[in-house]
Amino acid sequence: MKFVCETSVLSNACLNVQRAASSKSSIPGAEGILIKATQSGLELTGYDLEIGIKTSIYAKVEEEGCVVLNARLFCEILRKIPNQTISLDCDERNYAVIKSGDIKYEIMGISAEEYPELPTVQGGFSINLDKKMLSEMVKQTIFAVAVSDSKVVYTGIKFEISEGEIKLIAVDGFRMAIRTEKIDYHGDDVTFIVPSKTMAEIMKLSSDENEEETDLSIGVGQRHIIFNVNSYSVISRLLEGEFLNYKATIPLLASTTVEVDTHSFIESIERTSLIITEKTKSLISCVFDTDFIRVSSVASLGTASDKVSADIEGNRVEIGFNNRYVLDALKACNTDRVKIKLNGAVSPIIILPTEGENFIFLILPVRLKKND
Repeated sequence: MKFVCETSVLSNACLNVQRAASSKSSIPGAEGILIKATQSGLELTGYDLEIGIKTSIYAKVEEEGCVVLNARLFCEILRKIPNQTISLDCDERNYAVIKSGDIKYEIMGISAEEYPELPTVQGGFSINLDKKMLSEMVKQTIFAVAVSDSKVVYTGIKFEISEGEIKLIAVDGFRMAIRTEKIDYHGDDVTFIVPSKTMAEIMKLSSDENEEETDLSIGVGQRHIIFNVNSYSVISRLLEGEFLNYKATIPLLASTTVEVDTHSFIESIERTSLIITEKTKSLISCVFDTDFIRVSSVASLGTASDKVSADIEGNRVEIGFNNRYVLDALKACNTDRVKIKLNGAVSPIIILPTEGENFIFLILPVRLKKND
């Protein structure tokens, strides 16, 4: 195999593909990038047996072939090369010689035959979506995904696609995020659950402003899903299992309704949280009164309190929360003001836009200790 390629183009592609390569695997090939040179250019693949990222770039190929190179090392080499072009020559022993000006590396590769085969996604369900819209929806739900859970299904984001609508749902046992958008879809109802790691990669790849494409395509098989975004294909396994009946967890009634400036509420909670440390894990207390929200916290370092103006209808409520959970939800809001619904001190808090239900964030309260 022998080719010449623009260094920056190859480096950027490898950095994106590298994120799907395994950092530590019993399969040596999984820690590398599969480089396949054909007359049409280079095909680069990273795959850790759960998620695979593949792309094609232009290169002047003098001799076709393929090899697996250690992902971390190869990306570091490309990042450190200052010259515009790079050449790679690999023999039948998988011995790769990388040259660029006076720079030369000789590294041992692995046979492409040892590289794990990517799953194929055939048949099933396919749809095109606006990539910016989907990226925004993921951003507003991924914070509520379980980091580690006995039910693996909660480490992913659930997709519900129905007539004219797409809905994303994430839950971790303490909070829930639901994001809904109208789309041009006319077909059968479809649901599937995608690992959060996969959706994080889709967000990163969708953010490339140099790409002119506005849409991405999704193909859903029985066990795997493929996203085609910009010049990349992302293949991932789907998560299986029974997901929470989230509709039943949303309170139907609210004894207190609040409207508050989103940014002001965030700043108030951040100020009050300054005395909270990871060791103490103290809570914040929120008192929703006639025309203000009193935010306070008590920790081993001391106490803090603040007040923010709000429009409040209904009963006075004093309720406790994990400060990070509330901040995550408020920061995911894309509106200047939010509506908050409460039903006493032990029911979940619901955060919504002031109009409609484009997003719904639910947070479970924590019982406050009296006289602490």
